[in-house]
Amino acid sequence: MVEKRHYDKRGRPAPGAVPQKVSYHLQGALAAPRERREQQIERASLFILATSEDEEKLSDAAVLQAYKDQAKVERGFRFLKDPMFLANTLFLKKVERVMALLMVMTVCLLVYAALEHRIRATLAEHQATVPDQKDKATQKPTARWVFELFLDVHLLVIVQDTKKLLTMNLKPELRTLLRLLGSHYDEVYP
Repeated sequence: MVEKRHYDKRGRPAPGAVPQKVSYHLQGALAAPRERREQQIERASLFILATSEDEEKLSDAAVLQAYKDQAKVERGFRFLKDPMFLANTLFLKKVERVMALLMVMTVCLLVYAALEHRIRATLAEHQATVPDQKDKATQKPTARWVFELFLDVHLLVIVQDTKKLLTMNLKPELRTLLRLLGSHYDEVYP
């Protein structure tokens, strides 16, 4: 009688070999009921906002809106800390000078925010756009980006018998923006 080998020379099962043992492996994961999971998600997405104002003066919705509007303020202060603003190069010892610098920086931030608001409102009102950093049309550019668009624009002053101003490198979309902002802006770049 010839004995059947269960494996060939390479360790593989031989053709027609009967397995000596059969086993099964199950894989799975435990899951909580859906309702409980949704409750946990809802609980984790809650946070507390507190104010010293009365409910009659400030509703819950108004408190939440004021909290969400902080991002706009933070963006403004990020502008003040920007190296382009050069505030980090100043060193002041006297408290009065620090306070004066803060006042100047706050006024700069106010002008910056007002200009950005005016540009965005004007573009939206006239359904116009300017190119963004990716050269896509946008109605909501930042004032900083508009400043950068104007970096290549130069005014050439020619003085002979009369003073003459020439604008160089003013792209058509910037000319349109100046025209939409009003005659005062348009007159600066003839």
